[in-house]
Amino acid sequence: MLVYPSIDPVALQLGALKIHWYGIMYIVGFLIAWGLGTVRARLPQSPITREQVSDLIFYAALGVVLGGRIGYMLFYAWPDFIARPWIIFQIWNGGMAFHGGLVGVVISVWLYSRKIHRPMMVLVDFLAPLVPLGLAAGRLGNFINGELWGRVSTVPWAMVFPNGGPLPRHPSQLYEFLLEGILLFLILWFYSAKPKPRMAVSGLFAVCYGLFRIFIEFFREPDPQLGFVAFGWLTQGQLLSIPLVIAGIFMLAWAYRPKINK
Repeated sequence: MLVYPSIDPVALQLGALKIHWYGIMYIVGFLIAWGLGTVRARLPQSPITREQVSDLIFYAALGVVLGGRIGYMLFYAWPDFIARPWIIFQIWNGGMAFHGGLVGVVISVWLYSRKIHRPMMVLVDFLAPLVPLGLAAGRLGNFINGELWGRVSTVPWAMVFPNGGPLPRHPSQLYEFLLEGILLFLILWFYSAKPKPRMAVSGLFAVCYGLFRIFIEFFREPDPQLGFVAFGWLTQGQLLSIPLVIAGIFMLAWAYRPKINK
């Protein structure tokens, strides 16, 4: 068993102002995405200029924050939200849903695509490889917060989380850091290094993220307010990821459909 490296969730406090590690991780994720975007903008197949990368990341960041928080309230905390609507603003306490953030990003990128008169999916393909390292930073934020821990386990690397009871658990946040973050980044970055059909990169992102998330959910403790949502084993995260995998398969099939010469 490993010792959980208990870290104060508050990185810095200036009087009444508290700066949380969770928020810092989001900023780090956006900065990484901006840096990678400027690198991708140098490629011949880039649909946007280096100057436009900042605007695209800004739109995407708004989509992540708004969509992620609203999605969490809808998918995971609806009764609490109805009882105390103001908690939607308490982002520093955690509570961001990837699937809601994804919807928010798609909407924000659609708005930006209309502004610069570019096809939306071209921009989504550009953005997809920039996302995983941001997800990795967010999972580190979950780990520092001591939230979203895994199920009880006897594996040598299991940890006792401060708020997770006395039994050691899978550090599922780190599993997500590695699969949804590092591995997914490597897959997408090298896959997209050369021109690909429209929607192919986005489709691969959807399939890989969905499969990784479904797999990791078997090691992650279900959200206590929801438990298993079906069959005694299906979690909310898996339920939301299944349509993502299906959509990704259709996108890949469409991207690589045979071209018929007329």
